[in-house]
Amino acid sequence: METLAKIKQQIESNSIILYMKGTPEQPQCGFSEQAVRLLMACGKKFAFINILENPDIRQQLPQYANWPTFPQLYVKGELIGGCDIMTELYQQGELQQILDQIETQSD
Repeated sequence: METLAKIKQQIESNSIILYMKGTPEQPQCGFSEQAVRLLMACGKKFAFINILENPDIRQQLPQYANWPTFPQLYVKGELIGGCDIMTELYQQGELQQILDQIETQSD
């Protein structure tokens, strides 16, 4: 239960958080790289968790979210989705709208 509590705390304490493979500077998969590009194109700061360095989170998050793949984007505690959904929302202008509605926390 400790890992689930950690995940819940991370999601609740960051307005925008991306669970990804690698880091924004060095993504370790194409989907994570695309997700980072989309968030950066929207001009918003975001927190991230490198699931490759956190195997407990990598194992537990799919059950927590009922979402099997990575990356996973959360905005204000709500799962937005993975790379495909983020790309679709971005192309429709909706990702920018979602992100513009929140005040991101400073680092």
